[in-house]
Formats: sequence, C-alpha cells, structure tokens
Amino acid sequence: MSVVPNAGSGLRYQLRLFFTALQFFTRLPVPRWVGFDAAWLQHATRYFPAVGILVGMACAIVYGLAALVLPQVVAVLLSTAAGIYLTGAFHEDGFADVCDGFGGGMQPARILEIMRDSRVGAYGVIGVVMLVGLKLAALASLPSSQVMPALLLAHPVSRCLAAGLIWRMDYVREEGKVKPLAQQMSTFEFAVAAFTAFLPVVLCAAMGWFAWQGLLLALLLGFTATVFLAYKFQRRIGGYTGDCLGAVQQLSEIAIYLGLLAVVSPASSL
Repeated sequence: MSVVPNAGSGLRYQLRLFFTALQFFTRLPVPRWVGFDAAWLQHATRYFPAVGILVGMACAIVYGLAALVLPQVVAVLLSTAAGIYLTGAFHEDGFADVCDGFGGGMQPARILEIMRDSRVGAYGVIGVVMLVGLKLAALASLPSSQVMPALLLAHPVSRCLAAGLIWRMDYVREEGKVKPLAQQMSTFEFAVAAFTAFLPVVLCAAMGWFAWQGLLLALLLGFTATVFLAYKFQRRIGGYTGDCLGAVQQLSEIAIYLGLLAVVSPASSL
C-alpha cells in the first residue's frame, strides 16, 4: 500500500497531483509510482486545464494528420472521435445526465435522482446529438488553419471554466462518481488553473492565429455559457455535481468555437 501524503508542495507531489487528474479524466497511462488515492483528487483540480492542454494537443494532432489526406469535415470528425475515446466520453456523459435531470425533473431531489440513473433518456440523447453536431459543424466551418489552434485553446480554457464551479459553488450530492474529485478549491489552486489556461490564449495571440476580436469573443462566450449554467444549477439544485462540471466543460468549449467562428480572421481564408 502506498503512503498518502497529507500535504505537499515538492515537485514529486505536484507531479502526483497532475497524474492523478490525468488518470481520472483520460485513458492515458501514468507511471506506476504515482499510485492513486481519492484524497489527491481534492487538490488535483489545479491541473484540470493542464489535462485539457494534452487532450487538445492529441485532438489537434489527429486533425492535422487526417487533414493531410482527407476533407476537413472528415478530419474534424476523426479528431472529435479521438477526443471522446481519449476521455472515455466523461464530459459528454455529464452533459447528457444534466440534460435528462434538468429536462425531466422539477424538484431538486428528483433532478439529482434522474442524474444518478445510468440510463440515458430522450433529453440526454437529443442533447448529446445536438452537442456533437454543433461541435463538428463549428470546427468544420473554421478555416483549416484555425482548427488546430482552436482545439488547443478550447480544451484547457473550458476545463478552467468548469473548475470555477468548484471554486465558487457548493457540492450538493453526497454520493456519486465524482464525490472524491473535489468539494472545494482554494483561490491559489484556481489561480494555478487559470494561469495554465491563459497560456494557450497568449500563444494564440502571439502567433496571430486568430483576430483579437475572435479571441475576446470566444472567451466572453465561454464565460457566458459557464455563468448561465452556474445560475441554472444554483437555482434548481443549490450547487453543482460532477455531471454539472462536464456540462460546463462541453457547453463552454462549443461557445469558444462559435466565438472564433463569428470573427474569422480574413488572413486565414486566403
């Protein structure tokens, strides 16, 4: 049995937290020395955007390779499928559960009961179909040169926005698949997450991959989507669940793509 550190700030401990987040949210293998303990998840939230960077890079690589020999829409589809496989549809599942719970329930207890049900109802199916369809349409409509940077931008930023719920809201369910994930997040931990998510924003701006208006609108729409869902969650169930985090990540990711698409850089279409 591995020894669980109560606290830590050394490099090894920080790596353990990062790999804990990575193995919880993806199918990627981690070093055997990392081990696992639910207590580490409480502090691994700071590395959500870092996991998003890796997922975004993987999706971008799949798109880039596929786009060399296939039409853009097919490359986007393969990239999206790769992201879903890599994460085990973790966030899409949360979005579907939110659609079912908030679509079929009226009282908080009933909403949470529906969200706990492993079966997917009509609201969830329709929601995921619309979600994936909109994501594919938005990415396929971007100039081909902007798809890869869009993936590198949206994945970490959307995960940072989801982490904002942990930072500012209360966890409302005692049981569930994300109970050990995090029920609170310190301001320092959120600052680390925000700084990590800000790095791809700076990179996109420095490289001139997007017009500054598009970047600004993308961030604004992502934030707006997060605030909208957070308001719904607070009003209907009094806080957030793990499924709510998945829904925020997915909706804010799409909002970012739509913001970039709304202000396409003229140079990119040449």
